[in-house]
Amino acid sequence: MKIETITVNGTKIALVNSDKVCISDGQTALDLMMSVNYETDSRSIVINKDAFAKEFFVLSTGIAGEVLQKFINYHFKLAIVGDFSAYTSKPLKEFMYESNRGEDIFFVSSKQEAIDRLSSV
Repeated sequence: MKIETITVNGTKIALVNSDKVCISDGQTALDLMMSVNYETDSRSIVINKDAFAKEFFVLSTGIAGEVLQKFINYHFKLAIVGDFSAYTSKPLKEFMYESNRGEDIFFVSSKQEAIDRLSSV
């Protein structure tokens, strides 16, 4: 896992790049948040969707709710970057749509869009 830090509009953003799954449940999400905060002093994270366990995108597992609740509880903002077009679940699409309407969790298609969303809130 590689972490790069940028500052945009006064917001410090951690860009996390991982070739392997690093978030599979609430505890691994918390571990990532604490590592990012310790290494970068940032509470805004951009991460690729491949860093999440595939079960995260199956809402019935409860993993997405558990993981994202950790980000909310610990006052972190998160942008997940990737191509989500392969997911056909209507509840998942609605979940992503509603998340994108908020100010804390975003599902976006590009790193630049993630940076823009996190630096404007």
